[in-house]
Amino acid sequence: MVRNRSPLRGLLSLTLLLFVALFACHKEEQAVVGVARTAVTAEQQAAAAAKASESKKETQRAQLAQIPLPTKSMYVDVHEPGAWRNPFLSVDADNIGLRITLPDANTSPVGQGSMLRPEGARRQQLQIRPADLPEALIALPAGAWHYGRVVAVAESPNPNKTDRPRLRRNVEAVMQQLYDLGVVVDEWPTR
Repeated sequence: MVRNRSPLRGLLSLTLLLFVALFACHKEEQAVVGVARTAVTAEQQAAAAAKASESKKETQRAQLAQIPLPTKSMYVDVHEPGAWRNPFLSVDADNIGLRITLPDANTSPVGQGSMLRPEGARRQQLQIRPADLPEALIALPAGAWHYGRVVAVAESPNPNKTDRPRLRRNVEAVMQQLYDLGVVVDEWPTR
């Protein structure tokens, strides 16, 4: 009888081993199918996000296209940041300083530029994140674009020596962002 149990035991062991192998293969196949579904879903989400981002960028570009193209003869002789009448960006390692001169609310030429209506009172300085730059430019009134669709860009005047490479990368990223939006860039030297 001992001999009869041994082949039965071997057959049972072989059957159990086959069942475990099939079950393990089925689990592995389910895992592969799950990973494939996750990859397809992630790819679809990335494509939808890219499409939404491109649509947003096109909308921003269209809004800024309402501002006329710049007239270089109006600003070619401006060499001081205080005399620049369009948006002026001072790029730092972490944020961007946006200086604008708001238009005069009084349309009468009487007293224009005098002590009663100084230009310095209409000048605003804002600190923004680089990601918020398109929305900030779109929100500016049309009168803030005296020269047309051109923005002056300069590095921060007093950067740390250790932040210099990151600062330069930020300046180039801001300039690329402006080019993508259809805005002309007038890069100013560091003073």
